[in-house]
Amino acid sequence: MGLWSSAGRWRRPRAARRYPVPLTAHQLWMVSLSAPVSRDRSASRTTLYPFTRIDDEAARRWLADQWDIASRDALVGRLDELSRSGYRARAYRLTGVSPLAWDAALYVDISRRGFACGLLSEAEAWTALKNIVPAVAGTYGSWREYADHYLLGRKVWRGDLRATQATQGSQGSQGSPDGGFPAPQALADAHLRSLLDPANRSSPWNLAPWDAIRVPDRAR
Repeated sequence: MGLWSSAGRWRRPRAARRYPVPLTAHQLWMVSLSAPVSRDRSASRTTLYPFTRIDDEAARRWLADQWDIASRDALVGRLDELSRSGYRARAYRLTGVSPLAWDAALYVDISRRGFACGLLSEAEAWTALKNIVPAVAGTYGSWREYADHYLLGRKVWRGDLRATQATQGSQGSQGSPDGGFPAPQALADAHLRSLLDPANRSSPWNLAPWDAIRVPDRAR
């Protein structure tokens, strides 16, 4: 079944064929806000569409399973919540720091998946991404600062998840500190290091430097 499923994914058309126009520098910068979340091999980090190959159903399942989003109203409500307070409100109470980057990454990721499954039009998805730009660009001065706050927000989220599991009596896999978690912390750390590595030519953060959003837009 696994091999058949994998083969099915490879038969899907590439997202770049459906959306062939390359992103501008500003568009790539906005999409790149979700790069910390886009870790798996099927993810696209250089298109508005969240996957390298067309898989609208995967986006629909993910929104339903991870966020309980099955309608346009639910998606818009979640985006509004993330833009206003999100996880950073709780993080501030715990740490004295408000990690906007964590909420921004989730906001852009959800917007892209909402576009993929038809809950947002392409124009609406770009509008949603533009709405988060002033807050993010005004808070951080580099992708490294953004990455640091993303990790802080993730640690608060993991702490909440761990507390929930403890309450429910979950021990994780063989007592591992990362057992039962969506992604090990070490994996998230390594992914961010790769994004920040100046030698990584495929990193969207190198393709769209932080200051790109502060200058007039241009074709890439």
